[in-house]
Amino acid sequence: MISGEICLANLIFNIKFAIMYKRELMEKIIRGLGQSPAVAILGPRQIGKTTLSHEIAKRQPSIYLDLEDSEDFQKLKDPTHYLGLHADKLVIIDEIQRYPDLFMSLRGIIDARRREGRGNGRFLVLGSASNKLLKQSSESLAGRIHYSELTGLNPFEIEKPNGEPLRKLLMRGGFPDSYSAPDDKASHTWRQNFIRTYLERDIPQLGPRIPAATLMRFWTMLAHSQGELLNASKLANSLGVKSVTVSRYLDLMVDLLLVRRLEPWHGNIKKRLVKSPRIYVRDSGVVHALLQISNYEVLLGHPILGKSWEGFVVEAIINALPPEARPFFYRTSAGAEIDLVIEFGLNEYWAVEIKAGRAPGLEKGFYIACEDLGIKRKFAVYTGEDKYSAGNDATILSLSRFIEELRNRTA
Repeated sequence: MISGEICLANLIFNIKFAIMYKRELMEKIIRGLGQSPAVAILGPRQIGKTTLSHEIAKRQPSIYLDLEDSEDFQKLKDPTHYLGLHADKLVIIDEIQRYPDLFMSLRGIIDARRREGRGNGRFLVLGSASNKLLKQSSESLAGRIHYSELTGLNPFEIEKPNGEPLRKLLMRGGFPDSYSAPDDKASHTWRQNFIRTYLERDIPQLGPRIPAATLMRFWTMLAHSQGELLNASKLANSLGVKSVTVSRYLDLMVDLLLVRRLEPWHGNIKKRLVKSPRIYVRDSGVVHALLQISNYEVLLGHPILGKSWEGFVVEAIINALPPEARPFFYRTSAGAEIDLVIEFGLNEYWAVEIKAGRAPGLEKGFYIACEDLGIKRKFAVYTGEDKYSAGNDATILSLSRFIEELRNRTA
């Protein structure tokens, strides 16, 4: 198959996918375009940014430029002239991190159009890196750009947020092509290819010159220690590198939105608190591919099951949080612990314990931790679908019901 046919096949698949699933982020991006001259959609490769941008483009006159395409890249050698030819269109620029100098040109164009009374909704930029892209754009487009992160499919974007579809989402992860694969084998193959492509092509294109085999070992080690406290020295010894090198590798994976670093809660209480962050590979399907777990039956018998579910739930909840909320975990040296603490503001906390079981129980350490922080709202998110009281003002409920609780709070 020639490259043009491959591109056409991918486009056809993306159109079909867009019809199957409506991404909840779409309306937020459309509102952002109405309020700001530029909107940036951040997210790892293959997460659906391009598909989403094409859906948005259907609503208004638009032009799409992919900076990985040599022709499109050449068009922007004189960005002021070329973009001036499309002043009345929404300009979508994909893989913007490949042309960081473009941000300064966009600033001048945006300011000129503001003076003409055509300020908002001019540019939609897509990027596969987070912190680097944010730094580049914030320096030149401060006050002119709105940011949105597109994450994997969430429970409300699939057929239904519980039962078999939710188990499928846990197993395959939230990358659209992985979730929508015809069977588990095809999904597993897609994720293995995704990992290999990221290591061998995508990361080197972004600058870092790290051997693919080394990063593969590091990524796999993180999957094995999913949800555990970061032990940089242990990882460094296993890789045969220095701890500072491990920190650099971790920063890279966090920047690429592939790994989440969940910080511990710190405050003025008379307890010795853990200071190391917890580390999660953000996509559960990638965790399973790294660990060679090919289907749900294998996962059920694997020691990673509990931590896999924990990471899946943590990611889904964090992605559903309102802008003012901040996520942490809480752990004391004596063992009092909360898997996820959500801080909404001064002295308002929710405590979330995460259990991969049908009859979860809450340990004494959870209640002690809640007393330490004065937490009134306590939840346990489990793999079942019912909602019931666990006593001591704690509620046991499904992931979808918990996200509904969040949404009702901010409605």
